Amino acid sequence: MKIIEFVKQTIRLFEIRREERKAAIISALVFIVLNALNVVRYFDALTSVSKDTWNTFIKGWHVSGFDPITYSVITKWSCGYNIYRHPLLAYFVWPFTKVNELLTSLFGMNFAIIITALLLVFFATYSYLFLSRIFWEIIGTSRREAYVLSALNFSFAFVLLSTLVPDHFCPSMFCLILTLYLCGRKLQRGRALNWWQTVLMFFFTAGISLNNGLKIFLMAFVTRRKRFFRPGYLIVAVLLPSALMWGAARLGYAQFVWPKEVARKERADKLRKKQLERLQMQAVQKIETNDTALIAKAKDSVKTALAEKREKRRKMSAAYKHTGKPIAQGEFIRWTDITTSRWDVAVECLFGEGVMLHEDYLLGDVLVNRPVIVKYHNWFNYVMEAFLVASFLLGIWFGRRSLFCWTALSFFLMDMLLHMGLGFGINEIFIMSPHYLFVLPVAIGFLLKALPQPRRRLLTMAIAATTAYFTIWNVTLLVEYLFVL
Repeated sequence: MKIIEFVKQTIRLFEIRREERKAAIISALVFIVLNALNVVRYFDALTSVSKDTWNTFIKGWHVSGFDPITYSVITKWSCGYNIYRHPLLAYFVWPFTKVNELLTSLFGMNFAIIITALLLVFFATYSYLFLSRIFWEIIGTSRREAYVLSALNFSFAFVLLSTLVPDHFCPSMFCLILTLYLCGRKLQRGRALNWWQTVLMFFFTAGISLNNGLKIFLMAFVTRRKRFFRPGYLIVAVLLPSALMWGAARLGYAQFVWPKEVARKERADKLRKKQLERLQMQAVQKIETNDTALIAKAKDSVKTALAEKREKRRKMSAAYKHTGKPIAQGEFIRWTDITTSRWDVAVECLFGEGVMLHEDYLLGDVLVNRPVIVKYHNWFNYVMEAFLVASFLLGIWFGRRSLFCWTALSFFLMDMLLHMGLGFGINEIFIMSPHYLFVLPVAIGFLLKALPQPRRRLLTMAIAATTAYFTIWNVTLLVEYLFVL
């Protein structure tokens, strides 16, 4: 009976209500148009049936630092994602690989780019709807204000991009917004998240992006309070799923990734050895001597010169130049960064590139050709950024007595600790925008609710104008990147 009731609740949750239908249709059409831009631009390059699928996608598709792994996995299934960061994502994609194989056999064309676009439209549309429900059901704004605030979220540059690029960010955003919405409903009704709801949401959210699984436990703690630490719940809903998820990641790495890495390293070592032997032979032939000491010296000189050349090439690479110094060397700690300027990143990347694209190095990749810090030509962009941040901070102030506001803010702060504090991915923090930028309009919703009606209407108009500015700015530059540059 519990299963039947759960199915009914899920259906009701995803049912588009009569009052939402117009907003759902409009938002879906917007996301269809955005995905059409990507599909049209890359249709010829990515719909042909190719044996070397990875190179086809990695060479044929490029938008900023996003990865076209989903296209590759849907085309030919593999555990292609970083398994420690996305433990179950490849398995979630597997059914769509089978759909693509069927369509390819029927029509002789790769449908990966189209299947991905349809999935993204679904996730983006429901993200918009659930975010709108947060505003009017939980925070208490009007429906019009809710739609404006939701549109603000999707006008942010890298949130907008996440709805059309073949990466994990849009599904992750969907899971986080849904999680926040369910948390708000629980808080309104004074109910707690039970163990199977926690496990289910952790399974999907952490399965797509492991670090976001912590936000599920945070939500469970907010709704359960002291009951979160009951031994039965803690073991069944927190410790056991975490251990299983990590075990699945380790097992997947050992089974799918490690053998390929070993083979890749062996091939690379063999090529380096052949190159070294060839260069050493050329050096020995030049000195024309049978003196073993001179021959050994010549070989050592070649080996040293080759190592120095490789090290110089490594230090000249964009990946090296644009990555700060880590806290220490280790399996995961080496991904940290303690030297990149936090202030510059906050202004130009966190609330800059994440919200409004820069004209210079448009949608370039930090690991290829884009500097970490790029500045706007137009001073007005900084004014818009300041308005957004000021509204966000004021929203936090007016929502300071709301547990739901602090729950949403904790999602944001958790990512800030990870990226701005420890420096994980700080050189391209804007790519992670869909994981946390939706908290900005949520906080602004508390600001709107607190204002008297005349000022509330004025601020709503200002937010709508800001949304229009961000959308026009970002879409114009996106079209320029796709079809002009």
